[in-house]
Amino acid sequence: MTDPIYWLFGICVVTGVLASAEDLWRRKVSNPIAVGAFVAGIVAQSIFGGLKGAGVALLGGLVGFVVFLVFYLLGGMGGGDIKLMAGFGAVIPDVDQVITAAIMAALVGAVMALVFLAVRFVKKKLSPQGQITGSGLKSSIPYAPAITAGVLMSFAKYL
Repeated sequence: MTDPIYWLFGICVVTGVLASAEDLWRRKVSNPIAVGAFVAGIVAQSIFGGLKGAGVALLGGLVGFVVFLVFYLLGGMGGGDIKLMAGFGAVIPDVDQVITAAIMAALVGAVMALVFLAVRFVKKKLSPQGQITGSGLKSSIPYAPAITAGVLMSFAKYL
C-alpha cells in the first residue's frame, strides 16, 4: 500500500476541487461536500492509524471548525467555509498542520481580497458614472479556493 499521506492529500484535492467549483459558481459550499470530507477523513485516518488516527481526525476537525468560527462570528465568512475547514481538519494528519493550513488559507484569502478590491476599484473608475453596473463584481468573495490552497500548501512538508 502506498504512503497514507498521498491518500489524505488526494482526499483534500478532490474535496478542494468540488468545494471551490461550487463556491465559485453558487457562492456557497454545501453540506455534502464538507460532511463528505469529514467522514472520509475519519475513515482514512482510522484505516491508517487505528483508534489514534480516528482521534486525530476528530481533534483536527474540531480545531479546523473552531479556528474559522471566530471569522464567522465576525461576519467574515459563511457557515459552509467553517464546515469545509472542519472537513479538511479531519483529513489533515496532524493538528499542528491544521493550524498551518488555516494560517495559509487566511494569507491566500487576504491576497484574494486585495485583488478583488483592486479590480473593483479599477472597474468603478472606468465606469462612466463611477458605479459598477450590469455584470459587475459580486459583493462576496468565494473563500473555498483560499481554504483549499492553504490546505494543499500545508502538505508541502510531506510531498
